[in-house]
Amino acid sequence: MFRSLRRALCAAAAALLLPLAGAHTAHAADTPGAGYWHTSGRQILDAAGHPVRIAGINWFGFETSNHVVHGLWSRDYKSVIDQIRSLGYNTLRIPYSDDILKPGTMPDSINVSGGMNADLQGLTSLQVLDKIVTYAGQDGLKVILDRHRPDSAGQSALWYTASVPESTWITNLKALAARYDGQDTVIGIDLHNEPHDPACWGCGDTTKDWRLAAQRAGNAVLAVNPDLLVFVEGVQTYDGVSGWWGGNLMGAGQYPVQLDVANRVVYSAHDYATSVAQQSWFSDPSFPSNMPGIWDKYWGYLFKQNIAPVWVGEFGTTLQSTVDQKWLAALASYLRPTATYGADSFHWTFWSLNPNSGDTGGILNSDWTTVDTVKDGYLAGIKAPLFPSTGTGTGGGDGGGGGGGTHACSATYTVTNDWGSGFNAEVKVSNTGTAALSSWKVTWSFPGSQKITNIWNATATQSGQTVTAVNAAHNGSVPVGGSAGFGFGGAPGGAGTPSVSCTAA
Repeated sequence: MFRSLRRALCAAAAALLLPLAGAHTAHAADTPGAGYWHTSGRQILDAAGHPVRIAGINWFGFETSNHVVHGLWSRDYKSVIDQIRSLGYNTLRIPYSDDILKPGTMPDSINVSGGMNADLQGLTSLQVLDKIVTYAGQDGLKVILDRHRPDSAGQSALWYTASVPESTWITNLKALAARYDGQDTVIGIDLHNEPHDPACWGCGDTTKDWRLAAQRAGNAVLAVNPDLLVFVEGVQTYDGVSGWWGGNLMGAGQYPVQLDVANRVVYSAHDYATSVAQQSWFSDPSFPSNMPGIWDKYWGYLFKQNIAPVWVGEFGTTLQSTVDQKWLAALASYLRPTATYGADSFHWTFWSLNPNSGDTGGILNSDWTTVDTVKDGYLAGIKAPLFPSTGTGTGGGDGGGGGGGTHACSATYTVTNDWGSGFNAEVKVSNTGTAALSSWKVTWSFPGSQKITNIWNATATQSGQTVTAVNAAHNGSVPVGGSAGFGFGGAPGGAGTPSVSCTAA
């Protein structure tokens, strides 16, 4: 997004620490997403040829002067990743700057009191990144590393600066590719965030042509780790037509990125709403009906013409204006609901998890714990299943139990906030059987006149005091030893913590 407008507010906020959930064991062998990935036309396929959908979120901070993801001043990193998983996001885009590749770079603002983040004490920024990647993989999440800035001072128009030349950029990309070689939680690298004017596409000037630079860097990455996907963003202006920074891929059809290893390119666009900046299409009398045509022109044609997969690596808004609300609803529809199209869809990572993105806010509220359920709700239809765990464990498949294993689950109910006239609660569903679950159902009875007023990551019916909640389309699949979750709001307060039962299938 326009970095002159974004202000990451780094002040620590008090937060309630969520319970740690621990590592999760392996998914069933036939769960899509295992191994490294490759492309085929407009789809991304896993190692076994199953189509997969990236449906994730950005967690930023490594690119700032903190040199580490934000929020660890008030949360344990494992609890954050567990919460991301429970909300149904399956991929983390992690921005970084080249500063973290400098020897001895240490993270700032990590709270290690009371045992929080205990295993991060004394680690360099890169070592903390290792921990986050490892735990995300154990939770069934994939990771895309995003070279966001040359240094923590700010965004750059081109992929190099006077202090960080192209040679340093490529050397550091290769170092990260080698660091995670064989660790398929990291599925790829976003080569550079938001190239913009004077960056061009297809102009042939090696000092400005982003397409040629992406080919040089992409080939260098693949020479070290040929299994990675190479994510290539757009530019700002092509053939006199301007758009969002990194959001203009109009030239990619005529001038494709061509790498030495086939089936590795995923094109990436960014798209934002008026809380970031005004664009002419927002004031078009036909808005929001005009937006699909805008997206088709800038990047959607690559998917619709079966040229390559398209990943919207950033999109976000404060959601305060009616225009922004209509924009987000239209974009979610354009990206194709998972229930209708499955993995034959656009890929995406929302900006951002962090509440301290000044012109978009985040999925988490300013306490770094509670969820903006309205914003998260817009994304419910485009979320997609989690991926197999890359951690060690004794589960997976049918658990070795034969005959398909047994299906069983348990559920825990936690009141996260109660203000008298209403309350919020979260429910965690755990697979306690020896076979992967394809669906689950949780029931409980309120002690009084409480009613559910809104719910996310599940659907519910209520008859009198009895509530029955069933999984959403994106989180019904739960691996052996794994978990899923949902949350809801209700009224009035005082519901306490009722007993819950779980039924698995």
